[in-house]
This record gives sequence, C-alpha cells and structure tokens, in this order.
Amino acid sequence: MAEELKQAKTEAAAEKPAKLSKTPKPKPKKGKKKTRSQVVQGRAYIKSSYNNTIVSLTDMNGNVLAWSSAGSNGFKGPKKATPYAASIIVRDVVEKVEPYGLKEVTVFISGVGQGREGALRALNAQGLSVLSIKDITPTPHNGCRPPRPRRV
Repeated sequence: MAEELKQAKTEAAAEKPAKLSKTPKPKPKKGKKKTRSQVVQGRAYIKSSYNNTIVSLTDMNGNVLAWSSAGSNGFKGPKKATPYAASIIVRDVVEKVEPYGLKEVTVFISGVGQGREGALRALNAQGLSVLSIKDITPTPHNGCRPPRPRRV
C-alpha cells in the first residue's frame, strides 16, 4: 500500500512539470530605438513669479520638448526666484533639448519675478539664438474693485 502511494505521488509530480512546459514564456521583444525628430526653430516660455521660475522649450506648434524649474533643480525657499537659479534652469533645459537640435527660439516672458532677465541672458549664453522677445504678462484693464477705505 505504501509503495502504491509513492508511485502515485511520483507520477503526479512527473505530470505537473510536463503541463507547465507545454506553454513556453514568450521572449521579450526588443523595441526599436525611439528617434527624435529634429526641431531647428522653437519657442521658449519663461514664467517668472516672486516665488519660482519655470522655463519650457516647445516646437513651433507648442508641443513641449523639455521644461525645468528652480524647484526641480534643488533650489528651496527664496533662492528659487533668483537670477542665478534662472541661469541654472536654462542650462538644465538646454541639455534636455540637445537631442532635438534646437538652434533658434522665440522667447515669451511672463511674470514679474527676478528671474526674467537672468533666464534671457542664460538663453543667449547657452548658444541658442533669440529671434524675438515678447512680454505676455497679463495686465488688468482696471481689474477688480479696490477695498473700501478704512474707518479709524
């Protein structure tokens, strides 16, 4: 009786791997290397606030190629809005966009922070030729109603 149990167990064990080996695992396919289209002309959007500076480089249709900000480069607190941080941001974003071959940019500046001029100078220093500069900071046409005068 014990011999019969041993034989049944060995037969069951022999059958299980056979079932598993019938369905071989598919080999992972090697995908083609993604080729990036060459973009010679593009746009640079610089958003400079009192607290941070963000630079985005896009193609002429507005599709973002690369972006960077002071916070993503390790700056914290009041250092994020400095002209030095803006120059580091531009260096980082130009490195990211190198595979696209971007040479000329049209610059759109928005905001009132300290990083405006720093980012613009850094774009020139990094070898991108600036075709035009446009300030797109929103300005109110007499905007909101001011608060009432204080009664003392």
